[in-house]
Amino acid sequence: MSSITIEVAESVLLATGQSREEFARDARFLLATKLFELGRLSSGKAAQLCDMAHPDFLFAAGRLGVPVVQLAGEELDREFQND
Repeated sequence: MSSITIEVAESVLLATGQSREEFARDARFLLATKLFELGRLSSGKAAQLCDMAHPDFLFAAGRLGVPVVQLAGEELDREFQND
């Protein structure tokens, strides 16, 4: 496993009202979510990056307004067909 170190000033932590651990957890989640949104990571890999269960990641990303399902026109039509 690789790691990345980001230096964060104490004033930033104080401004967020978070501990270092809380800030790091949120930063990993937000990075994973953005990479997923950009199509650079699958939802499964994004969940792995922020150490979340896949369904939990999808739910949390959706709460942020990130589309978690991308259907093409025909797929969308089939989803909304009245049987």
